[in-house]
Formats: sequence, C-alpha cells, structure tokens
Amino acid sequence: MKRAVIALAIALLIAGAAPHAEDPRVRALVEAQTPIADFAVRFERGRQIAMRDGVPLSTDLYFPDGETKRLPVILIRTPYGKQRQKAVAEFFAGHGYAVAVQDLRGKFESAGRFFPYSAQEREDGYDTVDWLARQDWSAGKIGTFGCSYVGEVQYLLAATRHPAHATGIMQSGSAFAGGNVTNFGFMRQGITELAAAFAWNRSWGSTLNYTPPPWADRAAWFASDAASLYSPVPSPPAIDLMKALDTLPVRDMMARASAPPSAFDRWLSEPPESEYWRGQGGITSMDRFDVPTLHINSWYDLTPTSTLRLFELFRTNSVSKRARQGQYLIMAPGTHCAFESAEAQTMVGERDVGDARLNFRALYLAWFDHWLKGAGNDVAAMPHVLNYVMGRGAWRAESGWPVAGMTETRYYLRAGGGLSVRQPSRNEPADSYRYDPMNPAPSLGGTCCTGGEKSLDGALDQRPLLARKDVLLFAGERLARGVEVTGEVFADLHVRSSALDTDFIVKLVDIYPDGRMFNVLEGAARMRYRDGLSRRAPPMRQGSVYRLRVDMEATSNYFAPGHRIGVLVTSSSHPRFARNLNTGGDNFSEAEGVTALNSVLHDSRYPSSIILPVVAERRGSGRSR
Repeated sequence: MKRAVIALAIALLIAGAAPHAEDPRVRALVEAQTPIADFAVRFERGRQIAMRDGVPLSTDLYFPDGETKRLPVILIRTPYGKQRQKAVAEFFAGHGYAVAVQDLRGKFESAGRFFPYSAQEREDGYDTVDWLARQDWSAGKIGTFGCSYVGEVQYLLAATRHPAHATGIMQSGSAFAGGNVTNFGFMRQGITELAAAFAWNRSWGSTLNYTPPPWADRAAWFASDAASLYSPVPSPPAIDLMKALDTLPVRDMMARASAPPSAFDRWLSEPPESEYWRGQGGITSMDRFDVPTLHINSWYDLTPTSTLRLFELFRTNSVSKRARQGQYLIMAPGTHCAFESAEAQTMVGERDVGDARLNFRALYLAWFDHWLKGAGNDVAAMPHVLNYVMGRGAWRAESGWPVAGMTETRYYLRAGGGLSVRQPSRNEPADSYRYDPMNPAPSLGGTCCTGGEKSLDGALDQRPLLARKDVLLFAGERLARGVEVTGEVFADLHVRSSALDTDFIVKLVDIYPDGRMFNVLEGAARMRYRDGLSRRAPPMRQGSVYRLRVDMEATSNYFAPGHRIGVLVTSSSHPRFARNLNTGGDNFSEAEGVTALNSVLHDSRYPSSIILPVVAERRGSGRSR
C-alpha cells in the first residue's frame, strides 16, 4: 500500500465536478490509509543553534534511524515548548524526514527575550533554515509545518524567501497585517479579543524565561536528559477564567490573576495602528514569496479571513510561476486547529455539521513527498481550493477564491424584526435598546477562547440572548429554496447613540425549523474607528446618524429549505470582546461605564443591511445537514 494509497486519494481529488459527501474522490481521501512508518526514530535533544546576533535557540532533532542518505528536513518553530511537538515530529521522522523542533527566542530552552509577534522572527526563521540546509545530513530542502502561532512564524519566514525553504503547511495562522482584523487576529475594527488575549498571554505570553546559571555549560545542560526535569517558564495558578474576565479595570486584570509579565497591557491600551503594532513582523501586501504552500483553516477559527487573504496574496505576490501555481487552500469546519479531529458526525459546538473527515496525516505526507522528495503523486493536480460547506455536510472543490458563481446580495433589516432582499420604501421606525456595559450581553460560542473551561466554542444556540432587552433579532421568512453563503460577509448599518463612543456587534445566525438558532459569524466594530483604523474619529453627537461597515469575517454555510436567515445586533459580546464603557475614554484604566441608548435605523433614507456572498445553486451540491 504505502504511498500509493495516498497518491490514489490525491489523484481522485483532481479538478472536476464539485465533490460532496457521496463523491468517490472525497471518499478516497477520507478512507486513505496512512502508511506505516519505515523507520524507528533517533532523537538528539537541545542542539543550540546560534542566530546572527549570537543568541542560541534550542532545537530538538529527530532522524529516521539507520537512514544514511541526506534527508529533507521539516522545521517546526514554537512558543509552546518543543516537547509538545514530539508525536508529530516522530511521525514525520518515521517516514524518512529529519525533523527540527525549535523553541522560539526567549521561550523555554531558547535564550534571548521573547516579544510576541516580533519582527525578529523573520531573521530567526531564516537563520535556522540556513543552519539546517548546511548540515552534512541535510539534503538542503526544508519544509515547515504547524498551527496557530506555529503557522504564523511560517508565513513570516516565507517572506524572507530563503532559497532552501521549499514548502510549508501553514495552519490557522493570522499573520496578515491588513484589513479590519489586525494584530495577529487579536483585534477587529479596534476592539480587542479580550478572552483570547487574556487566556493566551496568561498561559503562553510570559516575557520572563529562566535559564541555567552563568557557570553552567548551556549546550551540555540542554542536551542532557536531566534538563527535562525543569521548566524554564512560569506556571500560573488555576483561576476561574470567567470571573477574572468580568473584572474591571482591564488594566489590572493580569495582576489580579497572578500572571507573569506579558504584552497583555500593551495589547489592550495601544491603538490599532500605533507605532507599537507597526513594529510587529506581520505580513503586508508589500511582501514577496517563493514557497509552494498548503494553507489550512477552519470556519470557526479566530480569523479564517486572514488565511483566505494570505492564500490570495501568495498567489499574487509569488515571484515564480512554481510558487504562484503551488498555492492550495483547505477550509474545514471546526474551531481553532481542530480540523484533524473531525468525525463521521462532526460536532462544532452544539451543531452537527456532518461527515467532515479528511485523512490529513496522509495528505501531509503526500504534500511533503511531492515538494521535498520529488514524488510523482499528483499533489499538484489537487483542486486549489477544497471547502467544506456547513449545512450541506459537503466538501467542494473550487478553482480559486472567491468561489465561482458568487454574488454579493444585500438583505435589508426591516421593521418588526424582518430581513428581506427588498429595500425599505417608507420611513420605518428605528429599533433601539439600552446598552449597559456593567451588564453586557454574553458571548455564546464563536471562536477560540470565548469562555471558561466549561464553555464551548463553535456554534451554540443563541436563543437565550433573545430574553435580553439589548439584543435585536432580524429574521427572514422560511426559505422555500436553500441559500448558500460562501465568502466574506459585511454588515452595512446606519446607527446613532447617546454615547460619545460605543460598539456594535452583529451576528449571522442560521435559524432551524425547530427554532434552534446557531451562530455562523460574529463581527464587531468600535465607533471611534468608523472612519478607519489609522485615526480616531470625533466623538459621536446625540441625534446624528452614522454609517458603519462591520467586517464579519468569512464563512461557507448553506441555509437549507425551511430554515431562516437571521441577524442579531447588540453592543457587547462578553467576554469575547473587550467592553466599550461608552465614556469616550480609554476603556483600559476605567472601572465604571455609562448606559447608552443605541439605535439601528432601517428606513428608505438610512437603510441597514447585511451583505451575503450568495452562491448560485450547482449540480452535485450534496445533501443538507
């Protein structure tokens, strides 16, 4: 069997009619058997690789034991500790690759100072690839692999265009510094992702790192087995996460949670395009690339749109035909870095999205075999986009992004809680509510880290929110024919407020025939940045109407016949987003807020709408789920 099974699965995914749950081409990839490892694995611990400034980064090396020829290398660079990558490193090494797993600068066993999302990562990645390519056991071709931060540093490395960086599998990485979702996914339209920023900084963002004393031989110590008995990073005590996120002012949140020093306070206090954020190493439209890449993300991840835009940017800004044509994208259902855990009945939060399985491990091997070993396994003939359409329970191949047959369609908010493609033709009264930041609407589901240990991410029933007086629902009629929405979604609102500054939160929901109401997307915008992120707009004036465009990220969801398309509008989603206290102040050092009377207008002069990327019905679209 071996690689032939993978090659068959890949060959069956070549361009053609759109695959769905019953399509044999997708079924072949689902049922592909991962080859049995060829080799036992030999391990070398804690090799110290010096960067250009002399700072050593600790790197574990894995080799296929007994292999004597020069080897292609897979590099994994992580802030989460090398040991956490042991299983995947042994997997690749057992299939004939040398694998290097490195602690980032200032994390765990590596020297230097950790600065999250530092521009230094580009140089450190380049220097590491350079070292790996020059070793006598290396074939000089380096692939990279990993998810989340581990994916983001791959994107930064790709921008350096090291000639030995031959390919990458970049998963769930929010590295694009453009659009309204900024700061590596931790801020959208000027609002910090509070729960994610707090949880990440407290667990992984410490800027302190404990190292051996000066009299110790650093290289010898970290190469020894005894080094694994010590942890160089702090271990904060267990806390009630939700209780901690409820406290104000935000400025003191980390101190109250007994957390080590981190970048959290800067993340909460800095404007979205300050010198601090501009000093980060994020990808920009000016970067150029030369790396065939498999981009992977999920629809309930923190920033799927970042992956979509990076895929397009790599296709546009690659300097060679090989790299331009070597860009591939997989968009799965699920939450952060969870696409490999899909089952025959895949639950995303409380929502059953169908059979979303793919044999990712088999695909990874086929990908690296092709680009690093020159295997003729038809990887390059894969569809450039493989997308899972939630609600259909279907994978579908596409030639590019945005998908063919997509039309941006406005659904207008209407009086009485309606939602219609028909624009208002009369003066419909505005809908208003009082937003009290001391009693915010709770987050229900969504993306990464929106609640405590007992809280689910993903799709949750939103009906409990309707019991609140500060949440508006606009819902369409039951659908006689299904509507597929695949692409980026925006809300175009006309609003007013009694406050100097406030927020507007918009959710797209799929309302089932039995009344369940699952969140599909959630967008947020802060009024002080209504004119863009580069400058703060003047305070709002009572009685004045403002137009606000809310970037809601992207999705692929089929609203089946009998379902209704719904839109929720409110002004808080706590603890996902940092609350706007409505004072016009910094929202960072303040502990008290003021109640705002917020209104959404939807008449002929001031229409409000949600813009959906509606895809025309196609043959072979799969069954509804």
